Amino acid sequence: MAKGEQITYRAGTTDLVGWAVEGSSPAPRPGVLVVHEWWGLNDYIRGRAEQLSDLGYEALAVDMYGAGRTGSSPDEANALMSAALGDVPALEARFAAALDTLKARPGVDGSKIAAIGYCFGGAVVLHAARIGLPLAGVTSFHGSLGSFHTAEPGSVQAKILVCHGAADALVPEADVDAFKAEMDAAKADYRFEAYPGALHGFSNPDATANGEKYGMPLAYDADADAKSWAEMKSFFQRIFA
Repeated sequence: MAKGEQITYRAGTTDLVGWAVEGSSPAPRPGVLVVHEWWGLNDYIRGRAEQLSDLGYEALAVDMYGAGRTGSSPDEANALMSAALGDVPALEARFAAALDTLKARPGVDGSKIAAIGYCFGGAVVLHAARIGLPLAGVTSFHGSLGSFHTAEPGSVQAKILVCHGAADALVPEADVDAFKAEMDAAKADYRFEAYPGALHGFSNPDATANGEKYGMPLAYDADADAKSWAEMKSFFQRIFA
């Protein structure tokens, strides 16, 4: 597996600490942004960036909290996430800074950039699609679907893949219905995959232990993890063709 490096980049006056991994395919190669769960940019997210590198893509795991901050408990993670979501212009600026940083890396084809996100990160990449950022595609894994910017018809440039746990108690069914209606109205190119029995956090091997420790409806699901990663790989082959 490829090994990444810590890099520092900036959004305004905020230092952001990302994890960059060179792709294994010949340059110029597509690039993929990886947006973390509410815990922050941790080893799980760095590992996903390295897996993407092994698929040939240049990967940048992004820092949406600033200074590489992470939460070690639900209270800390929720405080970090709430602060980020409470300042949407800053959130957008941090994502845009990561996008510019990835595009500027040697060997990256700046016309072929995608983004994936987990939980909080899923909400971030879907927001990037909703506001029309120039991405080839975005994939959300057990992400929040609620919108703080309703996409207008024709405004969504990115193709969208949503990988959702059908038993996710943290994403109300009303949010699923509203998301699909919003994407239909916006005439977005999207695919929604729901995995039967899968709970929130289904892709993260630490989810079951965290759910038990903190009394939260989280669990790892190896089948949903494998199927969603395979869906993402097929999706990338399509959008980067």
